[in-house]
Amino acid sequence: MSFVLMSISSQHLVAQYAQQDSTYNRWFVGSTLFLLGNIDRVNPPNFYQLNFGYRITGKDVITLEPKTWKYAWPNGIHPFLNQSYGKPDQKFPGYVREYGISLAYQRFLWNGFYTELNVMPTIQFFVNDNDKKIDNGFQVFNTYRVGYHIKLFKDRFFLQPSIAVTHRAYHTTLPDGFKQMDDRWSKFVFPEPGFHFGFNF
Repeated sequence: MSFVLMSISSQHLVAQYAQQDSTYNRWFVGSTLFLLGNIDRVNPPNFYQLNFGYRITGKDVITLEPKTWKYAWPNGIHPFLNQSYGKPDQKFPGYVREYGISLAYQRFLWNGFYTELNVMPTIQFFVNDNDKKIDNGFQVFNTYRVGYHIKLFKDRFFLQPSIAVTHRAYHTTLPDGFKQMDDRWSKFVFPEPGFHFGFNF
């Protein structure tokens, strides 16, 4: 975080692409600092994400984000603000492995500030405590985000700190044991921090 703050403070921040400017790079690739969550000792997510984006205009952006992760506690437990996260009595009888590709749309509103709708259908595999797959499932996981776009190094790179509400809009019935734990918690989580980064080309 110190490196990021130092980089931001030393750069000339111009954080919005002018509507009349056609010289900016339209394509980008990136990911998220959530990759650092893989060092979690309680619930290591084995999380991987790669973003492929295209700027339709200076204010409209679409992104495809293939990703995968696993989790052993219900998604409705806030990992930073709820003390139930990581407690053995709230754990699933195993874990869930998910694979999905989300489609995100960003709309820049003013001076680098943007809103985003991110919709991700996922395939779920339910695994018990003996590492045996017991069921499959399907989920639609939405993220509603507001953030700020920061250009760095003459717009070669960018950072996007953000805050979001996550919403499990739909999922098939969870297997016995998983369902009872999941039903205790909300389908919404707020606030979820975000920190995307990328390379323009």
